[in-house]
Amino acid sequence: MSNKEIIEKIRNLSGKEKRSIPYEELIDIVHRLSSDEIVELSNIIGYPVFTRLCMGDLKHKFVLLQPGAAAVIVNEKGQILLQSRADNDKWGLPGGCQDLGERLEDTVIREIKEETNLDITEDNLHLITVVSGPSRKNEYPNGDVVFNNTALYYVKNYSGELKWDSESKAMKFFDLDNLPSHQHDRDLIDVYIKYLNEKND
Repeated sequence: MSNKEIIEKIRNLSGKEKRSIPYEELIDIVHRLSSDEIVELSNIIGYPVFTRLCMGDLKHKFVLLQPGAAAVIVNEKGQILLQSRADNDKWGLPGGCQDLGERLEDTVIREIKEETNLDITEDNLHLITVVSGPSRKNEYPNGDVVFNNTALYYVKNYSGELKWDSESKAMKFFDLDNLPSHQHDRDLIDVYIKYLNEKND
């Protein structure tokens, strides 16, 4: 089987199957690939998952530093869009991890499309700030621990019909004074509220 065929085979696996590739099998695959093909494979599997697959027995013990992007999507009523995450039953902002070689602007546009089905252009993105530090530590049910450095964007103009994939249980617009208590990205929302207050001063 050629390298291209191997990559296409992995591309067609489900998310669960990609996360379950045996370590010894991954070693054999990666040794065959060029650096560009390894980048492609990493982005197909998802950079954090690919990184952990490469770690063998220590994959859930190693704390990852993850660059990524998230968006505060605002409707005409000033409400913000939150997703009920399937992995931890918390409400959070649309967003995710940066792929290798990807600009953060492209990360947030891609993640919004994947998670909400909404279409955003780069002209619609307004960078608020990059959020980092202790508040960006996240622990997941499978034992993974990460620190995210997150480019936070404000989005007011978008198009498309709101839909969600298997990563979310629901999506809903919330008033800022009536947010759900069980939140995944409270620090990012606080940054957005501070941004709004400073903008209106």
